[in-house]
Amino acid sequence: MNTTIENLLNNQIKYEAQASMQYLAMASWADAKGYNGVADFFYSQSEEERVHMTKLVKFVNERSGNVIIPALDVPKASYDGLNELFEQFLKSEMFVTEQINHVIYECLQHKDYNVHNFMQWYVTEQLEEEAMARTLLDKLNIIGNDKSGHYLFDRDINAIAAAQENE
Repeated sequence: MNTTIENLLNNQIKYEAQASMQYLAMASWADAKGYNGVADFFYSQSEEERVHMTKLVKFVNERSGNVIIPALDVPKASYDGLNELFEQFLKSEMFVTEQINHVIYECLQHKDYNVHNFMQWYVTEQLEEEAMARTLLDKLNIIGNDKSGHYLFDRDINAIAAAQENE
């Protein structure tokens, strides 16, 4: 495996792991604040990112690369409200998309079409993740500071997210 690509994939493993831990911290915050629907949503997102990380680990190992299991930064644990929580969610997804695009770019530069092909799944996944994050944040911006709106958002978030994924 090309050293540059291997390093980028190891970085991507870290980004996916970091996102998983961040979403777990977000779920914990939401759980503690009584937002059970939001908590379930982020527990699910955390697990999804862990699966993305594991998929990368297995791929690098299958290609006889050297996987580096990363140390992670402590995730942010407290938020001022749902808007800040979902702004962080969108920001995180945009960052991951940026990094995946960089891996794709380098694959093309190094003519590593196997990794390029493998990474296409992540490109598609990120399109969906960013769209969902934007949709949920848009809904929260419409709701504003209305507590009953937050209650309904929390109640309906899993259905909102599922509908977004099916589009």
